[in-house]
Amino acid sequence: MSSNNFSGEQLNPLQSIEQWEDDVVLRYPEPGVPETAKSKEEYRNYDNPGRDTVREFYRLNHKYQTYDFVQEKKKEFLAFSRKEMPVWGAMEFLNTLVDDSDPDIELDQLQHLLQTAEAIRADGHPDWFVLTGFIHDMGKVLCLFGEPQWAVVGDTFPVGCQHSDKIVYPEFFADNPDAKDERYNTKYGVYSPNCGLNQVDMSWGHDEYLYQMVKDYMPEPALYMIRYHSFYAQHREDAYAHLMSEHDYEMFEWVKKFNPYDLYSKSPKPPVISELKPYYEDLIAKYLPATIRL
Repeated sequence: MSSNNFSGEQLNPLQSIEQWEDDVVLRYPEPGVPETAKSKEEYRNYDNPGRDTVREFYRLNHKYQTYDFVQEKKKEFLAFSRKEMPVWGAMEFLNTLVDDSDPDIELDQLQHLLQTAEAIRADGHPDWFVLTGFIHDMGKVLCLFGEPQWAVVGDTFPVGCQHSDKIVYPEFFADNPDAKDERYNTKYGVYSPNCGLNQVDMSWGHDEYLYQMVKDYMPEPALYMIRYHSFYAQHREDAYAHLMSEHDYEMFEWVKKFNPYDLYSKSPKPPVISELKPYYEDLIAKYLPATIRL
């Protein structure tokens, strides 16, 4: 399914891809922080567009993210034939994804990722954990290749089996063709009990794209963080225990450690990129190849 088949509003229902993450924070507030104590800088004050953009985003996501759609996207993007560049260059390329809709926090993608990584570093975690924080959203370059927002960001979920009612806006799956396909609409679908997530196809987006890009280089806990950090139906709701293996549960402890840094580390104060760049370039060189293919 080509992005040419969709209108502009269907490609980009959100005013910004960050609007999805803001919605996640509203669903899963930071523990121990009263909602009334949150400063206005922690939220984006979008003008009312006259429609619920987040609901429309999920309506499209849940309608079109089918088992076949995921297979098509893997064939389309996992050849990594679009660009080749150093990792820092790829982060700068991501930075060309301009967010004009953010009236409160005027930070770019690179600054947000450095904030996440620096929060992890400040807490004394291993350097591969720090690097994971820095690169975990690099797969959002899919937006720069013309992909619909709902095929780049959003809560991820298994395809090829019954959709859980723990996924946000589950009612929208009624329009997903897989919900009416007996191959895919049962509890296990094309999978077997507790087969392990390595056997499961997830909805397509920046998580899977980056995982496939770096899977030969990063430690396994880092790969779980990258691949499943948007799988809220599992790491917050335990909705897919019937597919999880014991090893998945062990690795998801790392996903849960990572999640607070992903959601709650943003700050209006920008990091000084020139001061941090040498450290992160050394870290990249330690774990990743000189150039990476997108």
